[in-house]
Amino acid sequence: MDAAQQTQWNELKARWREIYDLTGAAALLHWDQATYMPPAGGAARARQSALLERLAHERRTDPAIGRLLDGLEPWFASLPPDSVEAAHYRKMRKVYERATRIPAAFAAQFTEHVANTYMVWAEARPANDFKRVQPCLEQTLILSRQMAEFFPGYAHIADPLIDMADEGITVATLRPLFETLRRTLTSWVAVIAERPQVDAAFLRRHYPKPQQLAFGERIAAAFGYDFRRGRQDETHHPFMTKFSHDDVRITTRVDEHDLANALFSTMHETGHALYELGIDDAYDATVLDAGASLGVHESQSRLWENLVGRSRRFWEHYYPALRATFPEQLADVDLETFYRAINCVTPSLIRTEADEVTYNLHVIIRFDLELELLEGRLSIAELPEAWRAHYEESLGVRPPDDRDGVMQDVHWFAGPLGGGFQSYALGNIMAAQFYAAALDAHPQIEAEIGQGCFTTLHAWLRENLYRHGARYTADELLRRVTGRPLTLEPYLSYLRTKYGEIYGSLEG
Repeated sequence: MDAAQQTQWNELKARWREIYDLTGAAALLHWDQATYMPPAGGAARARQSALLERLAHERRTDPAIGRLLDGLEPWFASLPPDSVEAAHYRKMRKVYERATRIPAAFAAQFTEHVANTYMVWAEARPANDFKRVQPCLEQTLILSRQMAEFFPGYAHIADPLIDMADEGITVATLRPLFETLRRTLTSWVAVIAERPQVDAAFLRRHYPKPQQLAFGERIAAAFGYDFRRGRQDETHHPFMTKFSHDDVRITTRVDEHDLANALFSTMHETGHALYELGIDDAYDATVLDAGASLGVHESQSRLWENLVGRSRRFWEHYYPALRATFPEQLADVDLETFYRAINCVTPSLIRTEADEVTYNLHVIIRFDLELELLEGRLSIAELPEAWRAHYEESLGVRPPDDRDGVMQDVHWFAGPLGGGFQSYALGNIMAAQFYAAALDAHPQIEAEIGQGCFTTLHAWLRENLYRHGARYTADELLRRVTGRPLTLEPYLSYLRTKYGEIYGSLEG
């Protein structure tokens, strides 16, 4: 790199730092909106969020960035393809080219719309009032289709939306994968339904909020979450958010009559946060200071929540402490009963509370509905009944209302319709694939979990996944870490082994 190229490179990174900081400020506004902001502040917050998005989008699409990228093309071509600089350049080029497809006015309009929609949803859901949010969702569908149309040449209208979350993944990729999952999981659910059922009623006893929050934060810290670089707060729908390289926050939702809700939400969001906090410090405030994809991000939340947090080894160590925290509530509950209860397979209404066997059926239902909406085969007015019909067909349960039906997830009320839910299923699959690779490298990990030690697992994930940030695509990362592309085998093997032990063989 000559002196002129070095100057161009420095300017390019400085411009991206501004985008990074505007994005962090926007995240801060959203976090406040979802936690502490008074409801009457919604309209102003929508304007503020739209303004920040417009400013960030204008910077992402500034022709000067395009000129700088073009000027550095010869330097980029001379780099080893696997170098950090090459990855940095490729990622900036990808973000720039994608952003320039979307007009700044549209980006601001969409941000303001979803910020307003979120506030309507936050009030409409507890009131079970879908009619109130229906016009907002109809506009979201219009804008989502318009967003996809900025990327012509797609095979399916959902493909550009999916690619924004999971680069390289398409409807054609997901349909056969999800069909295999649907067929396998549905058969296992039917087999389990014929077996003696697990009694999990004790999880619905009264568990005071302060003790729940304290115990959850104890687990988060043990996993490796650094409370000097983050904090936990309460919200309607739990999420992780990042304001900067050293400010990554988590949220949870507490139900004093559901011990599992906050506990596993905290573990889940901690997994997201560990990923972001583990990115190489050298990537601070750059385009690489982010996860590889939403699917990879979900792999880490689901890995810590389920493969670690719902394992027998984990509770061999932590159940005495939980029992000491809630001595009256758990006095008559032994370890085996507790373990089976938190892994109880029961078709239910709520995705975030679903067991590991039925969880992906919730995701596939949403994916199917998104495709029907985007294809024009389903209207927003028809969505609540379609939701109930899909749940009855796939899970054998029918939501009695829209609060725990079509309005239960925040995603459609805080972002585009399409392109998000597939990440949860991909995350489950990747989690098992990554975890199997970690065990191959360090067979002692599960024994250490039984001692309340997560150092080896966390260090392996940090070295092999976290530190790379967005340097690699999800496919590149999977192949580097596991030696294979995305495969269902480790995930289905994990479920078959774990739940076969609890319920007996799942093969019928």
